[in-house]
Amino acid sequence: MTEPGGPSGPGATGPEVEVSVVGVRVELPSQQPIVLLKEAAGDRFLPIWIGAVEATAIAFAQQGVVTARPMTHDLLRDLLSALDRPLQAVTITDLRDGVFYAELSFDGGVVVSARPSDAIALAMRTGTTIRCRPAVLDEAGIAIPDEQEDEVEKFREFLDQISPEDFERDS
Repeated sequence: MTEPGGPSGPGATGPEVEVSVVGVRVELPSQQPIVLLKEAAGDRFLPIWIGAVEATAIAFAQQGVVTARPMTHDLLRDLLSALDRPLQAVTITDLRDGVFYAELSFDGGVVVSARPSDAIALAMRTGTTIRCRPAVLDEAGIAIPDEQEDEVEKFREFLDQISPEDFERDS
């Protein structure tokens, strides 16, 4: 556990920014999963590289998939509920040497360090708000204006509707 307020240093200043989970994607050609967060009141996206197991856990939570036996993040949610210790907030706190850091915040000022992927998977199961420190968004966020985002979405829809045969020439 860490002291209330988390670590000092880069990323520790300013009001935290609420973010939402856009989804899990696979980066090509490395096939590395990424969870993509979006600034709630802005146009910045935050890609965080994660492991395959965590990617599955986040995707399952986002899609409402219920497994026959509880996954680790389901177990943590159930444990917090049984102990009557609700998760108050999840915060992406820092980015150092290419590694993201996060914290789980509980009542009474209790703060626990966590990997962002685990923190996000747990937040999605508990309905907890996910936040990010402004310095992290400033350093790693990618701004995509809404109109550009709409164009990207239209292009994705176009790609989803075409097939290789659409490009064949009539002889």
